[in-house]
Amino acid sequence: MGNNLQYLRSLRKNMTQESLAEQLHVSRQTVSKWEMNAALPEMDKAIALCEIFNCSLDSLFREEMDKRSDACSNLRVEEVEGFRYAAYTVISADPEPDAIGRVREQALQRGVRDPKVIGWDFPCVSAEQINVHHMHGYTAAWIVPQGTDTEGLQIKEQPKHRYAAVHIDRPFDQPFATIPGAYRTLDHFMRVNGLAQIRTGVIPCFETDGESMDIYIACE
Repeated sequence: MGNNLQYLRSLRKNMTQESLAEQLHVSRQTVSKWEMNAALPEMDKAIALCEIFNCSLDSLFREEMDKRSDACSNLRVEEVEGFRYAAYTVISADPEPDAIGRVREQALQRGVRDPKVIGWDFPCVSAEQINVHHMHGYTAAWIVPQGTDTEGLQIKEQPKHRYAAVHIDRPFDQPFATIPGAYRTLDHFMRVNGLAQIRTGVIPCFETDGESMDIYIACE
């Protein structure tokens, strides 16, 4: 519970022990004891903690909530400026390299040698494709700079919008642990700060491509 409480405070703009103690009408030393596992909060204070951090009692006392790796940093809320993009979707057993390669090829054909590429899971995959053929879908998108020749491309517009985001260094060193862990941390960050995800009108979630990665989730 102590580690969880420290983690939750860190997600709330590094809320201090003093600030939390004031909200709970206890001393800073009491919060410090909770975080050192030298004492446990009484039930009314435990419920108040769950209300402050938007979590359950079970999560607070029984889960290991902080599963961040050293690769994750810079949790934030960011205004992402509007952009134009050309997307390409692949459904296969390993669609990401094909989709990313296709949009990079489109960019190179138009003289853009270092394109900014983002991507996200494509949800419209049948149960047969998933369960029988072990396939999934992925969409890659090239952010098209102004003045670029777009003939033959289907261009979409992304309006300016607010996103919760986290940075990952070396995401592919341990991709099956680091990337899901970053999504989980970002979900905790949004819950603790009362940020609801937006799923219509903008790209609801995307990742940047490269040796480092930023994950973005659209929020109110």
